[in-house]
Amino acid sequence: MRKACFFLFILLSFQGAAQTATIGLLQQDPASQPGTLLFAPIANKKTYLIDKCGYELHSWMSAYRPGMSADLLEDGLLLRAGYTLNPVFGGGGGSGGVIEKIAWNGTVVWSYLISDSVRCLHHDLHPLPNGNILALVWERKTSAEAAAAGRLGGLTEGEMWNEKIIELQPAGSSSATIVWEWSAWDHLVQDADSTLPNYGMISAEPGRININADPVTAADWIHLNSIDYNPALDQVMVSSRIFSEIWIIDHSTTTAEAATHAGGNSGKGGGLLYRWGNPAMYHRGTSADRNYFGQHNAAWIKPGLNGAGDIMVFNNGKDRPVSDYSSVDIIQPPMDALGNYTLDPVLSFQPDSAYWSYSGPPGFYSNNISGAQRLPNGNTMICNGTGGLFFEINAGGIVVWRYKNPVNLAGPATQGSTIYNNNVFRVAFYEQSYAGFTGHALVPGDPIEIDPVAYSCDVPLNLEHTELPQVRVYPNPFSDAVNIGMPAGEAFSARYVISDITGRPVMNGVVTSSFPQINSSLLAPGIYLLKLDLAHTAVFRIIK
Repeated sequence: MRKACFFLFILLSFQGAAQTATIGLLQQDPASQPGTLLFAPIANKKTYLIDKCGYELHSWMSAYRPGMSADLLEDGLLLRAGYTLNPVFGGGGGSGGVIEKIAWNGTVVWSYLISDSVRCLHHDLHPLPNGNILALVWERKTSAEAAAAGRLGGLTEGEMWNEKIIELQPAGSSSATIVWEWSAWDHLVQDADSTLPNYGMISAEPGRININADPVTAADWIHLNSIDYNPALDQVMVSSRIFSEIWIIDHSTTTAEAATHAGGNSGKGGGLLYRWGNPAMYHRGTSADRNYFGQHNAAWIKPGLNGAGDIMVFNNGKDRPVSDYSSVDIIQPPMDALGNYTLDPVLSFQPDSAYWSYSGPPGFYSNNISGAQRLPNGNTMICNGTGGLFFEINAGGIVVWRYKNPVNLAGPATQGSTIYNNNVFRVAFYEQSYAGFTGHALVPGDPIEIDPVAYSCDVPLNLEHTELPQVRVYPNPFSDAVNIGMPAGEAFSARYVISDITGRPVMNGVVTSSFPQINSSLLAPGIYLLKLDLAHTAVFRIIK
């Protein structure tokens, strides 16, 4: 067992790189999941497909910047939202306006506009098994309409943006039929004006949305930012950034039923079947019970994967009580034998908290956008959107692959430079056997960035650092002390940080050639990361 543990020791350094990498592939380990990644830099009009070695496999050009999502369909077409600069909804953050299907050769085979003075496509799309498309749409409501729905005076700028989900059936090259829709406006509740038909006790109406739930003045008072579909349940899930909640809706309804609280498989029409993240929004909890903080990319884990059927969310962490930090969280909603979400008459929707959470190394934070996806080998791919950084963690929370988007408004940047405005809404992983690649040769080209570092993905590498001194860390596994060894006679002074497998620091200090030992007697048995800042940075996995 000790011998097996010893071979877990890994030096995350690249030997012989002539140049430090700042963009593109930064780290690769053979233990990472083979496959491809699709991403659309927010500031650019091109969408890229790369392999895990950071080599470009394909790209598609559009007339529009992203608005925001991009997916590769099973028929090989790129489904992409585009940004049309709507003058009404342009300040909503993540506004779109147009949906495109782009062929492998770059031809736009279908384009559909949803952008005018009263509505606008935004943020996310989701393709359905039947070929239809679910889309998030803002709908402009006047101050008079808001008041008639019970919105309290002083809580709105004069108008409100309702949220709708529409299901589109594409036709021809620029047409579509709306075959199903759901509107949040049909499911409002308020306890301010008893003369209005939507008056009620908020805590007794968890399937409805409190129009006065959050004291903000922005017109964009719900701000849905992701949509997903579960074919086994025939349900739709959306994420509300403002409410810091996810909502699940019955898709088996007709459009007429979706406007009521009766009908569909659930018998509840378009009412919220399940909501989670912030029970104060329906008066069954306080701020202390809140779990989500401006989250994105709420999605069911796909069948066949670790945690299948559970819900994974990128929890941005904006305005957490202690400090802002992001996490990737997984919950398992409780369901009865008939597949209904269970709810106590007076308590909030369960569970109380996520059963799995990754909060990364210190400084892991993305104020908005971002996402996460469970991979076939059990690893998790994470997109830290505001930094354009994609990284993969294994089941123990260890980072085994990293890539930084090298593209911004100006196009690909030069390797070694510092890049800005390289944000990415999210990244999508596909295995090379994915149906969408049928008939297309995935031939690796060059890295996207200009003047790339020469490297090979056949061995573990970390391209952020050039060749390191021959550092030894021993014994490993260790007991009460860790020794640092350098070539004979070489003086050194290094600051060190020891972190647990979640990335949280547990020890730090300075080690020198005159005292090359770290007293680790107080550490509990387990796996740790030891980071040494010498002339360069070295990271070791150590075991007690």
